[in-house]
Amino acid sequence: QVLLVESGGGLVQAGDSLRLSCAASERTFSNYAVAWFRQAPGLERDLVAGINWGGDSTYYADSVKGRFTISRDNAKNTIYLQMNSLKPEDTAVYYCAARSWAIAASPNEYADWGQGTQVTVSS
Repeated sequence: QVLLVESGGGLVQAGDSLRLSCAASERTFSNYAVAWFRQAPGLERDLVAGINWGGDSTYYADSVKGRFTISRDNAKNTIYLQMNSLKPEDTAVYYCAARSWAIAASPNEYADWGQGTQVTVSS
């Protein structure tokens, strides 16, 4: 099991930027694909971005393409989500999740989750 801890959320204005971090406990973290999901009240948990174990394959939801960038530093066991040009509709709790090797779209495919970090974007 991989323990994941998110940080970096907060309250910002539309157009601002935030960088979320996801720190992992597992020394073999480099073997895991990691994804960022988000969940707004009353809505499902949706995949925002993902990165495979090697860092050479990424996925972005259409709603965040060109604004968000996912990256990983395996030496630090940390995944980052750089969020630029934030919009009020980006408001949600953001979760990182890990699974072996490849990115998957469904949250049901991920066994390991962080506790979440709140991102609130005011208009």
